[in-house]
Amino acid sequence: MITAMPRIAIALNDFDAGLKTFRDQLGLPVVDISAGSVDSLGAKLAMCVPEGGSNIELMSPANPDAPLSQSLSRFLERRGEGLFALMLEAPDPDEEAIGLAERGLNVLPLMPGASGRDVHPNSTLGVLIRVYPTNSFSGGTSPSESGLSGIMRVLIAVRDLGRARTAYQTGFGLPCDPEQHDESRGVQSFLCHPPAGGTIEFLTPADAARPFAAEVASFLEHREGLYALTLHARPLGRASTTAFGARIFVESPSDA
Repeated sequence: MITAMPRIAIALNDFDAGLKTFRDQLGLPVVDISAGSVDSLGAKLAMCVPEGGSNIELMSPANPDAPLSQSLSRFLERRGEGLFALMLEAPDPDEEAIGLAERGLNVLPLMPGASGRDVHPNSTLGVLIRVYPTNSFSGGTSPSESGLSGIMRVLIAVRDLGRARTAYQTGFGLPCDPEQHDESRGVQSFLCHPPAGGTIEFLTPADAARPFAAEVASFLEHREGLYALTLHARPLGRASTTAFGARIFVESPSDA
């Protein structure tokens, strides 16, 4: 059983620049765990841990011989910096992997040195998903200087909402809402609700005359997958930015 969506990972070429942007410019509390992660996983890692929602994990390759570093390097070579993977948690990832495979998801063999199991993007509409043990990060949360929350919603752009529902509601067992038409954004969408962390919104263009739908359609010309993150802000406000290839929307809780 999936118990949480603890974080979304962003792949970076320049780890130090990523820390500076998310900590100093966005004002998010950041825990740098690269001192241990380079030795254990071959990659530099840091966790943005603001209150609410899911964390943002920053990842950079460090050891070309390590599987995680190789995976990050391949991603960066193909796509450049940006949203890399969606993390889920389960009490026993290996046992969970058996059930996921039985429900039609393409679960990959255990990566050497990894504590979780990967699900190939070809069965999750372009999203690399990693299933870790419950409470896989215990660094806690902190208020952010900017008033930004963690990830309250991750947006996944897809061409077929039915396939998305089959993969995530049936495959992962996540509760999902009925499909809705959002006239203001010009998209059809539905929400999935992991037991803890932020929500997942699957969306597809319905009215390309709307600017947001046109942006999603442009994204889908190249691929399906992780499109953007939504954070909440106090004081109230709405904004959007792009940090290291990751589109980030900021909205007030009342807009959610």
